[in-house]
Amino acid sequence: MADHDAAGRAGASGPGDPPAPPEPHQAVAAGARGAAADGPPRLPDRPVLRAEVWLVLGLSLLASAAYAVLSLFEAPLRGQTVALFANAGLARQLLGIGFDLVPVALVVHLLHRSGERVSDIGLDARRLGRDFGQGVVLAAVVGAVGVVLYAVAVTIGANRMVAAAPPAGHWWTSPVLLLGSVRSALLEEVVVCGYLLRRLDQLGWRPGTALAASALLRGAYHLYQGFGGFVGNVALGLLFGRIYQARGRLLPLVVAHALLDTAAGFGYLVLRGHVSWLPG
Repeated sequence: MADHDAAGRAGASGPGDPPAPPEPHQAVAAGARGAAADGPPRLPDRPVLRAEVWLVLGLSLLASAAYAVLSLFEAPLRGQTVALFANAGLARQLLGIGFDLVPVALVVHLLHRSGERVSDIGLDARRLGRDFGQGVVLAAVVGAVGVVLYAVAVTIGANRMVAAAPPAGHWWTSPVLLLGSVRSALLEEVVVCGYLLRRLDQLGWRPGTALAASALLRGAYHLYQGFGGFVGNVALGLLFGRIYQARGRLLPLVVAHALLDTAAGFGYLVLRGHVSWLPG
């Protein structure tokens, strides 16, 4: 009896004592009431969610599904005319270009979700004439230096010989080359310059450190070209990145990059087999 009274006195709280903790079932019930009061999290608008679904699929399994469907129809085409099989090759090229542009769409989506616009990275057409002119001049300067450096790098064995054009001999070779040049320009400049440098700046990185990181990334994914390609693209990344940091305009860089890739592609098609430092 005494023990029971002591336990009761121990369980009771006086006026100055802190309240006893709730029983587990009471805490769960309180949490449930709080969750019900707050309600479910607010979702973005339907167009935003729809875009998100397509972007996730485009960056994951949709490409595999598309190529699998193409392969299913490609096998019968091999037994038919060469023209039909060539068109299947065109479809494969266009699929590759399309899926390579999904990260660009992702950048636009993320900017939109954070309340920003493509004009914030200088990808709008407000200054189209000036941006295009600056891009042409930049491409001419970089291209003139780049041709000399590429020839020297291949001669001394610092570069690998890389075909700079899609498969030749088809009616669609030139259009695909042009589309591929625009694809590469958008993908690299939007992601490596516009998006990355902007976000690193928002994260508090010093401009010089962010510029170096962006340039090294650009050089790293060009290492398939050899050490010469790495060094050349790091230098290009430093130049393009600094221009972007100073002016905040991405469109001139996209124009310059697209023109450089287009010139390299058509130059390869014309000169292959005629110069020793290009693959035949």
